Amino acid sequence: MREPTGMMQGTIARIAGPMVIARSVSGAQMHEVVRVGKAGLLGEIIRLDADTAYVQTYEDTAGISVGEPVSCTGEPMLITLGPGLLGNVYDGIQRPLKRLEQESGPFIGRGLTVDALPSDKPWRFQPVVKPGDVVEPGSILGTVRETAALEHRIMVPPGMSGVVAEVRQGELTVKDSVARLEDGREVTMAQRWPAKVPRPIRAKISAEAPFVTGQRILDCLFPIAQGGIACLPGGFGTGKTVLEQSLAKFSAADVIVYVGCGERGNEMTDVLTEFPHLVDPRTGGPLMDRTVLIVNTSNMPVAAREASIFVGVTMAEYFRDMGYAVAVMVDSSSRWAEALREISSRLEEMPGEEGYPTYLASRLASFYERAGTAQCLGHELTGSVTIVGAVSPPGGDFSEPVTQSTMRVTGALWALDSPLAHRRHFPAISWHRSYTLYFDRLSQWYRQHVGPEWPDNRARLMEILQKETELQEVVQLVGPDALQENDRLLLEVSRMLREGFLQQSSVSETDATCSLPKQNGMLTLLLAFHDMARDAVGQHVALSAILALPEREEAARLREASEADFPRVRKDVEDRLRRAIQSLVKENQP
Repeated sequence: MREPTGMMQGTIARIAGPMVIARSVSGAQMHEVVRVGKAGLLGEIIRLDADTAYVQTYEDTAGISVGEPVSCTGEPMLITLGPGLLGNVYDGIQRPLKRLEQESGPFIGRGLTVDALPSDKPWRFQPVVKPGDVVEPGSILGTVRETAALEHRIMVPPGMSGVVAEVRQGELTVKDSVARLEDGREVTMAQRWPAKVPRPIRAKISAEAPFVTGQRILDCLFPIAQGGIACLPGGFGTGKTVLEQSLAKFSAADVIVYVGCGERGNEMTDVLTEFPHLVDPRTGGPLMDRTVLIVNTSNMPVAAREASIFVGVTMAEYFRDMGYAVAVMVDSSSRWAEALREISSRLEEMPGEEGYPTYLASRLASFYERAGTAQCLGHELTGSVTIVGAVSPPGGDFSEPVTQSTMRVTGALWALDSPLAHRRHFPAISWHRSYTLYFDRLSQWYRQHVGPEWPDNRARLMEILQKETELQEVVQLVGPDALQENDRLLLEVSRMLREGFLQQSSVSETDATCSLPKQNGMLTLLLAFHDMARDAVGQHVALSAILALPEREEAARLREASEADFPRVRKDVEDRLRRAIQSLVKENQP
């Protein structure tokens, strides 16, 4: 354990749970990291009153006594960024859990700190600059092949620029200098950045490409752009965690940052045991080669939980600055808000709605607004940070403050529905309550890269689902037999769309993820069946005869076809279905 060191030293005057009040610390700064007590517990100053500092510790204060020292470090919470992030598992304040286990066993020792990145591991650095080159903040000095899935680009830190005087090549550690500027400053592979300060960019730009998730209901009905923000609220048992894990596994992002914020320990255990064994569908290698996990379970100190989402988004911004598309999955922001409420109550601040602090909305916005697509500093690449934040409203009440505050700053609502989950329809996303504000800007991309019919197919799908809701109200009053044939056909087609297209199995090898071409092919065929059946009914073909066709069932089960076999299977089913319906029409002619 490292002994507490610092610029100033005060003494503990009062202890209230994880809150420590220290006296005689004049000159300290807000959000400065301190060491508390003889054990050197990590903490952060969250309120200052003259020479009195209110410190929220990241660790349990049991055994700490009044009168023990409090040492200031003179720095805010700094995140170490560099090679070694990918494949790592951190706690809420960027301590690598594997290293902590080596130091203290299965339970984390108090006051224990270890390097966030392996300081003794050599990386092969390949420079792309030479002496005499002018570099600025964000300029790429060279590359490191961190994993088979990603090339780590070593950049000039923000605030540093000049002329390269010397550059090194070969096996170097993150602490070794890779370049020296003419003014004598050294650049290492690792850099540090305050977690709660957004990293600088050249400019934010509007993204024209979607964030492809592999989930049909999201990609088709409620897509978001790369650099977009989605709110994922849902009550207990609606599948938030499973959906977020599916997005982490299959979404089209170069880097995944998964933040388990205040979730149950058994759920995070599933993540920690499952992710290292998952195969990346993009590269065929381990999924962890492009993933960073941040774990802060519900029994961990609330201050570390409050910090964890900012640690995650800072890492995401770092990879964005290299020109990569990064996705941040937060599960869940409700637990983060509960930590914020607990900290606020200990500070005796005026409570807002349901006890949350009055600045809940602005603090949430300060996190979500760090998403976006950006022109990177120092080079011509474009990177993005996409954030999907799960919310756990008590009792599934979307009117509660955290859900409402999140919806105000996000561009898409993926509302999970308890009745759908109870019917075992997953993903249990309600197509009536969900929405997206991104589709208009993405429609041209879909026309060019997927098919010109995609926006029209989506509009038809929404229309059929809405019409089904209206017809179901009639059915409940007078029964299905009172409906006309075309209305009964629409109800059947809607069922096929719900069960065969919108429903998706997260444990199926062929259906856990679905490419855009396969989605388009499935939807086009199901809508074509509706057109063919409607025309046949118009020529007095019995609806029961159409619904009895085995080819219709095959069309509804197209999701079971693999990506490689899908084009052939789809064409075969469509041809046979068309011939079968034409045969029924001929048989019905006089």
